[in-house]
Order: sequence, then structure tokens, then C-alpha cells
Amino acid sequence: MSLKHTPSQVGHFSLFLAQIIYAMNYSIAKDIMPRYLHPISLVFLRIMGATLLFWLLSFFISSEKQKVNVSDIKQMFYLSLFGVLINQFFFIYGLSITTPINSAIIMISNPIIVFILGFFIFNKKDKIKFEWKKGLGLLMGITGALILILFKGNFSFGSDTWLGDVMTLINSASWALFLIYGKEMLGKYHTVAVMKWMFLWGTVLFFPIAFYFLKNEEWINIPLSIWMAIAFVVIATTFLAYLLNTYGLKLLSTSVVSMYIYTQPFLATLFAVFMGKDIITATKVFAGSFVLLGIYLVNSKK
Repeated sequence: MSLKHTPSQVGHFSLFLAQIIYAMNYSIAKDIMPRYLHPISLVFLRIMGATLLFWLLSFFISSEKQKVNVSDIKQMFYLSLFGVLINQFFFIYGLSITTPINSAIIMISNPIIVFILGFFIFNKKDKIKFEWKKGLGLLMGITGALILILFKGNFSFGSDTWLGDVMTLINSASWALFLIYGKEMLGKYHTVAVMKWMFLWGTVLFFPIAFYFLKNEEWINIPLSIWMAIAFVVIATTFLAYLLNTYGLKLLSTSVVSMYIYTQPFLATLFAVFMGKDIITATKVFAGSFVLLGIYLVNSKK
């Protein structure tokens, strides 16, 4: 007896796995910077590492599936700007000078930005229509995520974190633009074909910026635990999460993909409970239910 899964189910599973990785990344990446690596060095390692992994993966996929028009390779330059360069730089650098909780709160803006851009500016691309279910689902997702994050405390928007907070917001807007622009390209070509060219563009463009910081890093003084954290950020958070996210974007709408960001604080709470660092409470169950119901409403048809 074989189990068959619909493309929609596969898309949801891919996005869920990606959010598990992202939920773990906030604290792991924060431990690396700025004590062991400058944020710009870590950004370059992420981009270059993912480039090598995507090109290596492409050798195991038939060349026929990876044919890309030269004109579209040029278009992937713009996708690389929004989905790799601006997104990676402003998230990593912003996280290095703000708190993980502040960063998580600000990333909640992403589904809202996707909805506003999709509805008012790029409506023809994704055919986003205002429906009460989507509006209610968006509101429920925001509410649930905020309850989970604010419940933890230790957050503060102020003079000490404002620059990092603004940079995280720019990252969120950049990712929203990538989700909208990338949908068309990912529907046209194989996911790996798009990713390998996007990240190659990113590596070439970012290297001149990163070179100064890379040559001044004290590589020999980085302990094994931090090398393992760097490996997680490059392999899991960049390579695997991008692969899963973009594959989900091929199969689902941009609004649904962006809504999955609301599961990150929910998943982070579950991890904390599993590790014995947190406990399950009625408030957390209530907030988590809001997040899941919000995703359901945004994804449900009329």
C-alpha cells in the first residue's frame, strides 16, 4: 500500500521543515557574532557555502531540467539582490546588533508586507484578492505569534537596538519582494536551477565587500563548537531552508508561504520545552492554536 501526497501537502511539509530550521537559527547565529566572526564574514560564508552546495546538487539532476534562458539568468541578478544579498546582509547584521526576540517580532511583519505589496502593487502576478478568511487568518497569526514572543519577555525596542531593528525590517521587506518576484521564475524552472544561479550572483557581488573582513578574521581562534554553529547556518539555515522554502513557493501562494513565519516562535517554544528549558502552559497552547488556525484560514479556499 503506497501513500500518495498532493503537491499542496508536499509544499506545506517543505515549509514546515524550513521553519523548524529558522526557529533554531536565531540563537545559533547570534552566538557566532560578533565575538567570533564579523557579520559580513558570516553572510559571505552563507552565500558562498550555499552556492557550492547548490552547484554540487545540480550535478545529480539532469541537465535538461536545468536549462535556463540567458535573459532569465540576467533576471536572476535581481532575484539575488532581494532574496540573497539584501535579505542575508540585513538579517545577519541586524541580528548581530539587536536581540533574537526583537528580530523574531519584526519578522512578523513579513506576511503583512507580502499581503500589502501583493494586493496593491503586484496583484497581477499572484492574483491576491481580499477575502475575510485571509484577513482573519493574518490577524490570528499575528496575535498568536506576538503572544508567544512577548510572553518570553527580555525584549526592548530602544536606542540600543534601533539600528538592528531597522535592518531586520529591511530584510523582511526584501524577502517579501523575493517571494512575489520569485514565484514566476520558480514556476518556470527547476528549483535548483534558480537557486544555483541566484547564489552564484550573490557570491560574485558580495565578495568585494566581504574580502576585507574575511582576511582580518582570526580563523585559528574559532572553537569547534562555533565551527559547528557556522556549519549549521550555512548548510541548514541557508542551503536546506532556501531549498525547502522555494520548493514550497513553487507549489503554494506567496501569502501562504509568508504566513509560515508565524510558526517560528511556536516551534522555538516547543524546542525549549523539549530541551527542558520551558514548560507548556494554557497561554502557549492558546497562542499556538491561533497560529495554526491562522495558517489554515489563509490557505483555505472559498
